[in-house]
Amino acid sequence: MKILQSWIAGEWTGTIAAQSLHSAIDGTEIFATHAEALDFSLALSYARKTGLKNLLALDFQQRAAILRALAKYLTEHKEDLYAISSHTGATRSDSWIDIEGGAGTVFAYASTGTNEFPSGNVVHEGPALALGKQGQFAGSHILVPKRGVAVHINAFNFPVWGLLEKFAPSFLAGMPCIIKPATATSYLTEALIRQINASGLLPAGSLQLVIGATGNLLDLLEETDVVTFTGSADTAAQLKVHPNLVKRSIPFNAEADSLNCIILGPDVQAGDEEFDLFIKEVVREMTAKAGQKCTAIRRIFVPVSLLDDVTEKLQTRLAKIHVGDPRQEGVRMGPLASKSQQRDVLDRISQLAAGNQVFGGSVEALHLSDQELHKGAFVAPTLIVCREPSENLVVHEVEAFGPVSILMPYQGVADAIKFAAMGRGSLVATLVTKDPQVAAQAIPQMAAWHGRLLILDRQAAAESTGHGSPLPQLKHGGPGRAGGGEELGGARAVKHYLQRTAIQGSPTMLAAITGEHIRGAAVQESDIHPFRRYFEDLQIGMSLLTHRRTVTEADIGAFGGLSGDYFYMHFDDIAAKESPFGKRIAHGYFVLSAAAGLFVSPAPGPVLANYGLDTLRFIKPVGIGDTIRARLTCKRKIDRQKKDAKGAGQGVVAWDVEVTNQDNELVASYDILTLVAKK
Repeated sequence: MKILQSWIAGEWTGTIAAQSLHSAIDGTEIFATHAEALDFSLALSYARKTGLKNLLALDFQQRAAILRALAKYLTEHKEDLYAISSHTGATRSDSWIDIEGGAGTVFAYASTGTNEFPSGNVVHEGPALALGKQGQFAGSHILVPKRGVAVHINAFNFPVWGLLEKFAPSFLAGMPCIIKPATATSYLTEALIRQINASGLLPAGSLQLVIGATGNLLDLLEETDVVTFTGSADTAAQLKVHPNLVKRSIPFNAEADSLNCIILGPDVQAGDEEFDLFIKEVVREMTAKAGQKCTAIRRIFVPVSLLDDVTEKLQTRLAKIHVGDPRQEGVRMGPLASKSQQRDVLDRISQLAAGNQVFGGSVEALHLSDQELHKGAFVAPTLIVCREPSENLVVHEVEAFGPVSILMPYQGVADAIKFAAMGRGSLVATLVTKDPQVAAQAIPQMAAWHGRLLILDRQAAAESTGHGSPLPQLKHGGPGRAGGGEELGGARAVKHYLQRTAIQGSPTMLAAITGEHIRGAAVQESDIHPFRRYFEDLQIGMSLLTHRRTVTEADIGAFGGLSGDYFYMHFDDIAAKESPFGKRIAHGYFVLSAAAGLFVSPAPGPVLANYGLDTLRFIKPVGIGDTIRARLTCKRKIDRQKKDAKGAGQGVVAWDVEVTNQDNELVASYDILTLVAKK
């Protein structure tokens, strides 16, 4: 029996066995936690002095590159984790969600860092706002690393994904992490940490692992630290009011188990494609990970006229689920993660059974071996039918964290929305409908109580990731019972670990702080055309003021002929005079094109490509006889550490473009995004 070890301050700790951990399949002792007490003061000091120093020596782009390399490494070594994962009760497909889903989430955050964050460690949340009439005083917001430690306390059901989905955005934000996995499945998390260490990719102090209790860890945290928790609503409520967290206003984010639901729309009839999709979705969510997902469907609402049809269909489907040793071919559902979970789920089933009909639930009918039956943590898929959901309130209060769902009837859409809200907040709810009007009526009302909403119809089904799958690009978390927190959601998740601060000052000072040109800041009039400079030589604020061009009637006619745009404002003199502008005006896109002609350096050079425009606005009309010029200024540089097919490096440069008329009035404003070669 192997003794699990904590990874603290760069060393593995633990040689004396404490609590035995058992295989969920047959109860065999497979691992033990360690008995040695941990020095959390040392762990925090190491995170602050070593981890923070090493992480902030890198920028967002460099940390994103490390995440990409780590995701690749974990994918290449995934089979070592699959070999252990079955002891948690997970089938191969269950483990895929945890292991490859975890690596995929790291890949996603690598892309988020590359595409949405700068090269430095200051994020400018612009645009800057003019706070004075003369343009000499401005304000904006920046996001910076908190310079603290993130403590992540995770649940037992996803020992790999649960760690990685919190670690990736924390790491990207420059925050060292201390991870505390749930003890029951901590052996899989420990194996993951050993893989990560073996990769040699993470800077020292970035990630530490606690096996066992957290002791006085929370007592030692400071104002710049963050605590996140995934698990039961009861434990979340206790941690949220920890005296030190309250005293120091330490951010606490909870993602708690909740009574998620699915609603079969009143427009759907038996025999509809959506009816079959509904049945499949319920069965999948009841049995995937043996129902041990914080997003699993716990409550099922159907029109009263379809209650018996749905009951029969679900019974038939659930009876075909092969439950057993997840390592065996053909097994669809394994055991719960531990015997204690089995006892808890069976107790909750007993509470929910009062006054209701129970279908399934007999472990003896699962054809298990004696060892599996008596030592394993198996629970049969269990459907509970509650015919009076407005009276039997326990169905909206008690959660059996396993393959258990409660089926209930409703009379109308308002009824279904009311019952869904009686769960007092959830992570996710699904509406199955083929009628857009049903969705338009229900979803805005449901959104107040549910963190994520899936609208499932035959069109979405072809690509749907399902009710129970949080995606790294979308927010995960929910109100009320679900914890009231948020995680995932692309760049949003990273920003949870950054400090947002308002800044005020002259545009020149704000530009220096943000590393981004701000209108009104001092510029460097370039003696060399900025497009002739390589990425390394370009500096924020380098600028070119172009020569002038007077717009003629021939210009408008030629552009109309070339583009096919003969809108009356450009060609109908009478109609144009009757318009608010009082005259014919040039095409907005002609102004854009003419400005490009003014500032582009046409010969081959370091600027490789123009791949887009941002924030384009046409401010004032340009009429026949107006004279325009452009100012091109290097606004922002992002070094994405990339090379082209020939091995030459390149970076992204955003250019601020101001097009003005003869009265120095702004007529067009936008950013150009270019790829610029390195030397």
